[in-house]
Amino acid sequence: MNEALLESAMGLHQAGQLAKAARLYREILNADPRHFRALYLLGFVHFQLGDFAQAEQMIGAAIAIDPEVPDAHYNRGCALQQLKRHADALLCFDRAVALQPRYEEALINRGVTLCALQRDAEALASLDRALAINPRDVEGWSSRGNALLALGRNGEALKSFEQALALAPDRAAIWNSLGAVLVAQKRHEEALSAFGRALRLDPDYEMAVVNRALALLALERREEALATYDAALAMRPDNAHFLNARADVYLLARRYREAAAGFAAALARDPDYPYARGNLAFCKCFCCDWHGLAHDKAQLAASMREGKRAVKPFQSLALSDNPESQLQAARSFAAELYRPAAQPLWQGERYGHERIRLAYLSADFNDHAVATQMAGVFEHHDRTRFEPIAISFRAASGSQRETRLAAAFERFIPAVRQSDAEVAQDLRRMEIDIAVDLMGYTGECRPGIFAFRPAPIQVNYLGFPGTMGAPYMDYIVADRIVIPEDEKPHYSEAVVYLPDTYMPTDSTRPIAASTPTRSEAQLPESGFVFASFNHSYKFSPELFAIWMRLLTAVEGSVLWLPAFPAAEENLRREVQARGVAAARLVFAPFTAAAENHLARLKLADLFLDTLPYNAHATAGDALWAGLPVLSCKGTTFAGRVAASLLHAAGLPELVTESLAAYEALALKLAREPQALASLKTKLAANRSTHPLFDTARFTRNLEAAYVQMWECYTRNASS
Repeated sequence: MNEALLESAMGLHQAGQLAKAARLYREILNADPRHFRALYLLGFVHFQLGDFAQAEQMIGAAIAIDPEVPDAHYNRGCALQQLKRHADALLCFDRAVALQPRYEEALINRGVTLCALQRDAEALASLDRALAINPRDVEGWSSRGNALLALGRNGEALKSFEQALALAPDRAAIWNSLGAVLVAQKRHEEALSAFGRALRLDPDYEMAVVNRALALLALERREEALATYDAALAMRPDNAHFLNARADVYLLARRYREAAAGFAAALARDPDYPYARGNLAFCKCFCCDWHGLAHDKAQLAASMREGKRAVKPFQSLALSDNPESQLQAARSFAAELYRPAAQPLWQGERYGHERIRLAYLSADFNDHAVATQMAGVFEHHDRTRFEPIAISFRAASGSQRETRLAAAFERFIPAVRQSDAEVAQDLRRMEIDIAVDLMGYTGECRPGIFAFRPAPIQVNYLGFPGTMGAPYMDYIVADRIVIPEDEKPHYSEAVVYLPDTYMPTDSTRPIAASTPTRSEAQLPESGFVFASFNHSYKFSPELFAIWMRLLTAVEGSVLWLPAFPAAEENLRREVQARGVAAARLVFAPFTAAAENHLARLKLADLFLDTLPYNAHATAGDALWAGLPVLSCKGTTFAGRVAASLLHAAGLPELVTESLAAYEALALKLAREPQALASLKTKLAANRSTHPLFDTARFTRNLEAAYVQMWECYTRNASS
């Protein structure tokens, strides 16, 4: 009777009548609970219906009855794949292949699972075995391409996807993957064509929509990227993925209000959408929209404790004052987007160079603050001991700053059109001893290069004031103020200390000879001028409340801030809400000429620092221009930078330990002109005598740190 029922059930199953088939399988199992075929096939019905947990459980029970059926292990593995239980799935595929060594599908899914486990080299070997059995397997070629892409072998990946498309030219997913390889190779125009082909085959293919927009962004065609998302949202207005991605474009375009609205819309559809909550809070900070900010920060902290992808590393510097949370954010981000290569390019080889080959990697060899700070260091490097090389991620603009920087290096190598893997391979071929990332997680950063481990020593320095949380970054350069000894556990890198300050300055920076008048700078002719030339995302309601109390207490005073169109309306509203006239807030327009900005800083009386993210380059600008900076020491690297600069400038008395002390000292200096004048005189005298402004001394200290790293490496290599 059971066999007749089984035959009927299988007939219904093959005809796609799953509910009827399941009913007969259950009838068989009621009579014989250990009937292998009925139990296994009922589990397979659940798989087809999308109930993967039940499928895995029932097929597992069938395997307990008869463990020698390869298909059962294979299908259980497929169910486990869907449940994201990749390690368990791998065991099932391994068993299926052990029972049937030429099991093509099991070898392919084994490869896919190994990719999910970030074991890409093993995945490639499994996929090659499958393709040796059947060279016309489309899934095999496509999955092989994905494994090669993860390994950074982009040329081979491209050929694999092309082979898959030769066999199945109507597969949208493969065209999308082909486009991803072309993006990795910086061939964005060709990538656009591939993504367009994918979307013609499947107009609802979400990933192809996103990838097409990303390619457009890489080509700086932002309006077209926005139009891509607008068209997609017209058809699917509740799609959280599209809402979030469009908001990302607004964020890149610095359209912070629209970006905030987009991230809020994405969160309304999916409250745990990765990084959307951090993006929303960050955009609100740019706009100085502080409504609910304390609640936002608490939610972000809770999400991080729960292991959710809530906030990006750079944003965490402004949204958190907890170094442990910042480490957690960086580690999560690196593990997701910049995981270590399975096969590092540098395999422990010993180089015998007469000089240390020192490569600096950045997209900011232009008018960026990092280049401004480092220009003198590059020029002061001791060429008898170091061979400095620049790897630039941005196309040359021909500016004077770029020309100066290029001349400071022995080699200045453009890498804007190279993939991360190609840049890393070039670094390995050049036998770079020390590779320095000047960006971390900022701007057009490319940590993926360092993930390939092209150099024996890899350093996180200057551009990102925090840990990168990546196992392939060996050192972070700091000083004992920005990273005290007891804070070292919050950094994944080993800390190398510089003796004065970690931040360089260029002692040749010009200041315009002509200082503008107050009226030219739109400042009142008389009265105390408080200034804070920081980005608006660094402003906080707590600090702003202090600043408003200072304006109230110091008659005729004004607060001078840089112009931020997205924030100005909210800041004026905050001023008026505290009973202060909006006219006492003065916004300075952007000036492209740095020497003119330095000159106008002389019009201010006192620079007010921010928390939890201090003034960094802007504090250096103020001190170089002779403007005292008042700071409150924070609890993180980003919150202690101004303290480091002030100590190196010989002005430790301007570093306070609490916001109450910060407010009291600001008020004292505003009310006691002689005390402030004394500080300005001291700052002017210290400019030529103290370490902050001594570029040559700083360079020797930095070089000593590099030598310390190198000697530690050589000792370990020879032991």
